Amino acid sequence: MSGIGAVDAAAQRHSIVDDAQGVFTGTLLAALGLSLFGAAGLLTGGSAGIAFLLHYATGRPFGALFFVINLPFYALAWLRMGPRFTLKTLAAVSLLSLLVEQLPSWWRVGAVEPWFAALAGGLLLGVGFVILFRHGASLGGLNVLVLWLQERLGWRAGVTQLAIDATILLASAAWLDRGRLAWSVVAALAMNLALAINHKPGRYAAF
Repeated sequence: MSGIGAVDAAAQRHSIVDDAQGVFTGTLLAALGLSLFGAAGLLTGGSAGIAFLLHYATGRPFGALFFVINLPFYALAWLRMGPRFTLKTLAAVSLLSLLVEQLPSWWRVGAVEPWFAALAGGLLLGVGFVILFRHGASLGGLNVLVLWLQERLGWRAGVTQLAIDATILLASAAWLDRGRLAWSVVAALAMNLALAINHKPGRYAAF
């Protein structure tokens, strides 16, 4: 039995190339989702939601704000999730910060209906998170805490993330009109539905 388990574990182990394409693909999908949110004037939860609020309030670049907001969480990631996870997460956060700033010059989003931005953007973010999680990475910040809670306490990542995101969105009510707030909630639901269905504890194991 131990031999079979060892073979299974080896078969599931990601190579450096596997992880590189996984981190790039997941981060790119997340960046596309955030671009749709920005084009429709929507917000999201997590570190990205905080960065959006600060961007709207100060006019500073979203990418730079997102990168700085995530800095304090790397200590938790290093201590609780290990150096491999931390370095891959740092790479994903850095890449996302760059992509979000560069995408407008590569991919111009004109008029987009808020309902489409909410659903498509939310699902793109959710799938991006799933890919990153399955390659032992995240987009930093609260994702690190959510993943740690799932690993240690068995709390579903999607459900925990939804509760945190709802709190952030409610706190942003002072800066959003009712319509944009409602569609931002839909976006959070779409994102976390993708997480809750596709990233359950014990469903997928990779190294």
